[in-house]
Amino acid sequence: MSKQINQQRRSLMKAASATSAALAGGLPALAGAATAVDPWERAAEIVKRLSKPPVFRKQDFDVTKYGAATCKLVKVKAWKSFEEQDELNTPAPGSKDCYAAFAAAIAACSKAGGGRVVIPAGNWYCAGPIVLLSNVNVHLKAGAHIYFSNQPADYAKYGDFDCGKNGKLSITRWQSNDCLNFSSPIYAYGQDNIALTGEDWTSIIDGQGGVPFNSNGDCWWTWKGKTRTMNSVAENSVPNFGPGKLAGNIENPANPASLAEVAPNLTEEERLQIQGAGGKWRADEQYLPALSEAGVPLARRVFGLGHYLRPSMVHIVSCTNVLLQGYQVQHTPFWQHHPVHCRNIVIRKVHAVSHGPNSDGFDPEACDHVLIEGCTFDAGDDCIAIKAGKNQDTQFGPSQNIVIQDCIMHSGHGAVTLGSEMAGGIQNVYAQNLVFENVHWKTNPLNTAIRLKTNLNRGGYLRNFYVRNISIPNGVQTSPSFYASLPGSPIQSRTVATAAGAVVTFDCDYAPIADTVRTRPPVVDNIHISNVKVGNVAAKGGKQASCYQAVVILGPVASDYNGSAPMPTVVPVTNVTISDSDFGTPASTESPWFLYNVKGLKLKNVTIGGTVHNSELSA
Repeated sequence: MSKQINQQRRSLMKAASATSAALAGGLPALAGAATAVDPWERAAEIVKRLSKPPVFRKQDFDVTKYGAATCKLVKVKAWKSFEEQDELNTPAPGSKDCYAAFAAAIAACSKAGGGRVVIPAGNWYCAGPIVLLSNVNVHLKAGAHIYFSNQPADYAKYGDFDCGKNGKLSITRWQSNDCLNFSSPIYAYGQDNIALTGEDWTSIIDGQGGVPFNSNGDCWWTWKGKTRTMNSVAENSVPNFGPGKLAGNIENPANPASLAEVAPNLTEEERLQIQGAGGKWRADEQYLPALSEAGVPLARRVFGLGHYLRPSMVHIVSCTNVLLQGYQVQHTPFWQHHPVHCRNIVIRKVHAVSHGPNSDGFDPEACDHVLIEGCTFDAGDDCIAIKAGKNQDTQFGPSQNIVIQDCIMHSGHGAVTLGSEMAGGIQNVYAQNLVFENVHWKTNPLNTAIRLKTNLNRGGYLRNFYVRNISIPNGVQTSPSFYASLPGSPIQSRTVATAAGAVVTFDCDYAPIADTVRTRPPVVDNIHISNVKVGNVAAKGGKQASCYQAVVILGPVASDYNGSAPMPTVVPVTNVTISDSDFGTPASTESPWFLYNVKGLKLKNVTIGGTVHNSELSA
């Protein structure tokens, strides 16, 4: 099996290398450090470059000509969020599986030189991935609703790598670590000039993440395992999870008892540091990062059947010139969109709505030139989360040259988030003209608005981040959600509201207890936020409040370091400016902000609780 994986991987890596060369060429001066050039002129250049529509051959390939047929629907009791169940539609038993027909239409379109694969109005059942190919636009007509199978085994049947009992798997990234895993319902690897489009938000791709796949009532979302967020709102449980069940964060006996079995070259000291205390490192979501830290190659990072790493809904890897436009995505198993190592990618007028665990709306990772425009996000996790590798998986470099504009955000952990997986660095990000509407503020509020997450494990850098013209009419969560610090930290656990409650949150000590290797201090510099307007809502006790605190900036915590001496320099968060903004009335009237390891935070014409601040703060 390993030999076969290596042979197939070489052919795919050859395509990826060609893509890498394309990604490396022709980069403008945008990728460098800040200069005197107006950053918003740079943003305009990115938008101009990405606004040219892609070109496809004028030929349609109707999937019904290749054997696709619509299905009837039945009602089933299913989960629609962390905690809520409802009667949802699902394909009736015995429905026609359109996987083969969709694949045949895409193959025929590609062979002909490209064009448009058309999925007409109606309900369609697909028990496997739709794999996009170069020069093909998969287009959903108005009223087309694709119900992807909710059976995990259907995404371990068609991958390029035969991994025996684990299934036929695909090259993927799971929370920024490379692995062989279930294919995503929508997948592409090493392609150019591809598109997934719809006519309007009745063009739907449905992951059925909360629909049970067995008689016990388990679903994709059950694999989240026990949630650990303190004082969370609308996320206090996980669908159908309970004691005795395996999940991504539960020790998996299928994983080896010691890293020495898969990484014999490690010293004993290295092995013990990576594994940490006890057996929790054997949980799949900990085991994969451990393999990265240990330098285990992709061919031996085999998951799939018998494991519990849920696939992203739309996973685009090492592709160029990608358009995602005009459809709705819902009920996704994991992240809603996850492009990795792509260049020139546009997501426009997409309704990304999924309230399940880890249902991030759009997570570009190690991508260059990205435009996120005119979308609406209603997520069970971060609405947008920019990422760039984790542990040793930084070969694709930074995420950079990204514009976010004219979008609406509702539920979610963060509206615009950077990290937490950012070991390869994030730079040149521009967010403007956004409405964090937060319509579910009473029952499922937006946790925080502008959010950075990193720590001494994720490391990396964030620089050149510009935000302007943000409206938050219904505030953010008005109660605090705290984080747990490590023993010996100067920050006491359950005292700093980094998980939820602030409008602006920079968390450079994100979930430190989850990481056993903490040797890479992050660098955060050159952040400028202006014209943020935050409204009040009815909070606890009938008081009006916009948030718990206006600003929380928790810089890197040096005491977390657990590597060898000498310890690298741990620098404060620097060069942050917030100007011309009104944060409404924080519920924490005595401490409207929290700062730690921050140097020279500039507040210019910033109103908090009716008081105008013009000051420079360090802590």
